[in-house]
Amino acid sequence: MMITDVTGVLLAGGKSQRMGEDKRFLSISGRTLLERGLSAMGELFQHVCVVIAQDSHFLQAHVPVFRDRVPHCGSLGGLYTGLCEVSTPYVFIAACDMPFLSLQLVEYMNGLKDEADIVVASWKDQIQPTHAFYSKRCTAILEDMIRTHELKIQKVFQHPSLNVRFVMDHEVSRIDPEGRSFININNPADLEAARLLHDGPTP
Repeated sequence: MMITDVTGVLLAGGKSQRMGEDKRFLSISGRTLLERGLSAMGELFQHVCVVIAQDSHFLQAHVPVFRDRVPHCGSLGGLYTGLCEVSTPYVFIAACDMPFLSLQLVEYMNGLKDEADIVVASWKDQIQPTHAFYSKRCTAILEDMIRTHELKIQKVFQHPSLNVRFVMDHEVSRIDPEGRSFININNPADLEAARLLHDGPTP
């Protein structure tokens, strides 16, 4: 069943400096990272959109595309834009360079959100802020963070007015034992490793 009270927000505004080319259009097994992210989101959420940087090339997509409301704020700015633009009470944020999202893990996290303002995964003791559910209650807090130039998205988890549910490693590993959900593509070596993981070694 489609999730109707959450908008899937794909963050696709990175500079791709370490890659040397636009990551969104790199392919794994014939599908671009952007296509893979949108496909995963579309299987889960009735509402899906993309957020890009203000200075990014505009994307042709079959879903709404929004430019960052405030430039140069990284993932925090993309999250803020997503929360401002959508009408659902929650968003699920994922980065477009994460090609192996587990639908089962996202569904599990969705089942926890009614008791929290944020549901965020942890893997190998590292919080994964771009694999998380955020409620509209976060919007004003993010706006204050942007105003004061506090752009570390992890800081929002420490805000005393927000109830945060951390999905810990032992929970994640029951669904995604290798943590593939959190693999991201930053450089050519990452891309080759992801292709090998997806396709297996060449005979």
